[in-house]
Order: sequence, then C-alpha cells, then structure tokens
Amino acid sequence: MQKLAIQGGSPLNGEVNISGAKNAALPILCASLLSSDSLHFDNVPELNDISTMCKLLQQMGVTIEANGRQRVLSAAHIDKLEAPYDMVKTMRASILVLGPLLARFGEARVSLPGGCAIGSRPVDLHIKGLQAMGAEIQIEHGYIHAQSKRLKGARIFFDLVSVTGTENLMMAAALADGVTILENAAREPEVVDLANCLISMGASIEGAGSDTICITGTERLHGAIHCIMPDRIESGTFLVAAASAGGNITLTNARADILDNVLEKLQEAGALIKVSGNLINLQMHKRPLAVNVRTAPYPAFPTDMQAQFMAMNTIAEGSSMVVETIFENRFMHVQELRRLGAQIEVEGNTAVIKGCSRLEGATIMATDLRASASLVIAGLAAQGETIVDRIYHLDRGYEHIESKLSALGAQIRRIK
Repeated sequence: MQKLAIQGGSPLNGEVNISGAKNAALPILCASLLSSDSLHFDNVPELNDISTMCKLLQQMGVTIEANGRQRVLSAAHIDKLEAPYDMVKTMRASILVLGPLLARFGEARVSLPGGCAIGSRPVDLHIKGLQAMGAEIQIEHGYIHAQSKRLKGARIFFDLVSVTGTENLMMAAALADGVTILENAAREPEVVDLANCLISMGASIEGAGSDTICITGTERLHGAIHCIMPDRIESGTFLVAAASAGGNITLTNARADILDNVLEKLQEAGALIKVSGNLINLQMHKRPLAVNVRTAPYPAFPTDMQAQFMAMNTIAEGSSMVVETIFENRFMHVQELRRLGAQIEVEGNTAVIKGCSRLEGATIMATDLRASASLVIAGLAAQGETIVDRIYHLDRGYEHIESKLSALGAQIRRIK
C-alpha cells in the first residue's frame, strides 16, 4: 500500500495548474449513454474515479478513445444495461448511469452504491423522482431494477438538496416525454456544467444554477464537444495548503467566481488574494488567523472544503468552530489531526479547534478523500516528518498531488 512522506516546514511558491473537476466529469461521462453519437470531452482529469467510471461504461459497451486529457465516447452499441456491484462499490457516482440508461433504453439494473464512509447519502431521492416520471422500480438482492417504456415529464420536489439526484433526473428528463420541473434542485457549478453539456447535445434545459430547473424532453440527443470545468475543490485545497504552510502561489486554469466563500474565508484568515482572469494568486507570510466555518449546499461554504480548513485552523492564531451540516460522519480526520498535536473537541456536528503554534510530524491514516487532503495540509505545516497512509483515497480525487506540491517546493514523496 502506498503512502506519502512529508517533511514539513517548507513554504509553497510557484504556479500550479488546476485539473478538470472530478465531480463535473463523472456525470458528464455518464451523459454519453444518452446518445448513439460520439461525444468529445476535453480537460478530463486523470483520477482513479474517472478510470473506474470509464471501466463501468466500457463493460456496458461504450467505446472510449483516450488522448491525454481528451476522451471520445460512443454509446452506439450498448449490450449490457447493468452496473454490477464490483464496479460500483468503490464509487457512489456510479448511480449516475441509472437515469440515462432508463431514459434511452427503458431499463437499468444498478447496484446500490459504495464510496467514502462519510455518512448517509440515500438514493431514495433518485428512485422517487424516476417513479414520479413513470418508472417501475424494485430493489432486490442489493440492486435497483428500473423499467419504463418512456419516461414522462413530472414535477419533482427534492426533500433534501441532492447533487447526484439533480444530475440523474436532469439526464433522465432530457429524453422524457414532456416537461420536467425539478424543485429544490442542487445549484452547484458542476450541475451547471452538466446542463451545458446536455444543451450542447440538443437538450432543452432552463434554470440550471438556480433551485428550479425546467427540462423539456426530446426524442433524441446528438453528439457534442464539451470542455470540463476546472476543479474548485482542488483549487481550494491548494490555496488552503499555501495559507497553512505560508508562501506565494498562483493557480492557473482556475475559476474564482465559483470559490467566493472559500476566498472570503482565506482573506479572513489573513491571506492576500488577487484574481486576474483564470489566475488566482495567494500570498501568506504570517501565521493564519482562526476562522469559523459552517457547511451548507452551494452557494454556501462547501462540505468538501471543511476538512482542509480544519487543518489550517489547527495551527491558526485563536480558536474556531467548524459546523458540518451535510454529512453526519465527516469528522473522521479529527483523531488523526490530534496525533499531530492538534487541539480539537467534537460535540455532535460541531468541532471546536484551539490553534497551536506548531504541529509535530507523526504517522497518520487517511479515512476518506477530503480528509486525506486535510492530513497532507497538516503535514506540510507540521515540524518533522509526517507519513500519510492509505492515500488511495487521494488518488480518487487529486491528480498527481505530490508532483504538483513538489513543484511548489514541498518536500513530499510517494513511498511503498
């Protein structure tokens, strides 16, 4: 099993190119199932989750041509309408094949998903929405079995804001008969990126980015060319790393307009931030100030940045509170940060962090994707060597993170 060895104490300086967004690429790859024509995607990140999704689509019959960050997908000859457990268990995003398969082929059999153990993320919102559109759905032997001659447009209200639920039903509605209205829909930029891709395929979608999305179904979608948006969570992670370790870094191929809450909190922590086009520059030459964080659905502070800010707060000046409102089990990084000397107390969904002047390197274990990033950040700021174990979580969502950090001056290497 691979690990990261980090010698802390080095500031970060230089430029880092931001990769395509994992959480946008995964549903967009699934959108290829909606058409028999080829789709050309650019800026696709090289990640384990992307490889897993491509393998899942290929075993259904999708052909995929890869050339660097470009992918050409063709779902002209689908011969298997199933997503088996062994392909789905490591990645919850696999549920996103359900809507497209059902909409285009009238049937789908998808295993109940796995993924990071950060809390309950029920698929009942997907199922209720598809049932409202006329699908017959049974859950048996750990599989969702859905059938429908042709889905019908419907008015669907989400009890809870669900990103994958919004994406799945938006894709299904694109080929449905009639108008579908999604209310209390997710507003994340990744949902907008998927909508833009579907529109380029011929779909009629209005309101993406708001809490009400209107989709007028069509009988057929065609091929398209689409460039995946930059990854806002990778952007935020590198900015927090520089704010914690100190230094002067510039993100290239980034988007500041989808990072408002993160940038505001970093400025509150004392970072100097300048934005110019697709460049974001951060300078930090002092110990950060503690900042309070409360997660909530977009456009509020993202849950995927909670762990990284907690790592920064452990070495910040002052005390802070981090409140997690999205996932009930997303504080598993706390006990690992404590091994480095962090002073954190947790009660329910609230963590109280008392900043300390220094962390001490130790061997720690990653528990999920974003927790892994927080441990790397803490290791960069700690004195001495930190070993981060179980970094396969990192490889699911961060492209060559040790190479990118090394180029910024971090003393970090991958070991077996």
